[in-house]
Amino acid sequence: MKSWTTALLIASFLSGSHAPAIAQESVVPTADQKPEPVQGEVVAGQTPEQLQQLVAPIALYPDALVAQILAASAYPTEIVEADRWVQQHSDLKGQQLAQAVDQQSWDVSVKAIAQFPSVLGNMDKNLSWTSSLGDAYVNQQQDVLDAVQTMRKRAQQAGNLKTTPQENVVTQGQTIVIQPANPDVVYVPTYDPWLVYGPPVVAYPGWFWYPGLYAVGPGISFGFGFGIGFFGGFGWGFHHWGFDWHDRFVRHDHDRYEAHDHDHFHRGGGHSGFHGDSGFHGGQGSHGGRPGPQGRAGFHGGGSGFHGGGGFHGGGGFHGGGGRR
Repeated sequence: MKSWTTALLIASFLSGSHAPAIAQESVVPTADQKPEPVQGEVVAGQTPEQLQQLVAPIALYPDALVAQILAASAYPTEIVEADRWVQQHSDLKGQQLAQAVDQQSWDVSVKAIAQFPSVLGNMDKNLSWTSSLGDAYVNQQQDVLDAVQTMRKRAQQAGNLKTTPQENVVTQGQTIVIQPANPDVVYVPTYDPWLVYGPPVVAYPGWFWYPGLYAVGPGISFGFGFGIGFFGGFGWGFHHWGFDWHDRFVRHDHDRYEAHDHDHFHRGGGHSGFHGDSGFHGGQGSHGGRPGPQGRAGFHGGGSGFHGGGGFHGGGGFHGGGGRR
């Protein structure tokens, strides 16, 4: 009897000593875990400096293209689907291509980006950046547009942003507006987003650079122009996009654009958004910046062979660009 009593006491002692440890283990996150936000908790937004870093690769694009990119970044899964679709249908040209894009179920902003396969391809390859941009756009739209204007002013002060044969740069009060010089041809400027603004900008973490995106240096250059004529008849076409710079929001068809059923959630209700996996970048195995003294990564523009050929863009086809300015 004494042995049974002793066994029970030992078992009771062991179970009592382990219970607190188990309870403690269930509430203390490991080093690689982050606590889930409490329902209704306000998640801190990105700082102005972080937003400037985030918009640096696109801030010097024409207004309508920046508006399309910001809106489309809220749909990173559709960006991936659209990029794959564009690559698989490279045989479609002009009106045939525009009609096929119009039939897709993508958001209108993603359809608009399909006009610029180089931009779409980069958003796919840099999916983590795209997702972060979309998260910021959904939750901090006015701050994001402020960051765009800040970076434009920096590039202008550095002498790298000015009117050229490809685009018009106009200062309206405290706002810098960028529009195509020819309304039927859009040039995507090519520049190193970490050098073009004067003092170097720290590259976005994990930014994926690959050879041929741009010429090395702090200036801006242009490759081929994108003729947008065949896409003009659709409601998602280039000229249906823009900004209300006064109130800081994206316009689509002269109204405020609202993202619906996007891949991000408004902060304050739990998750902060969709975050792309580093392995989900078009089959690329590495996402680090290029080696060298800059330690930076780049963004691509109009001239690379990745862009799908001249007939892809309809309208006026490809138009020769200018050199570096």
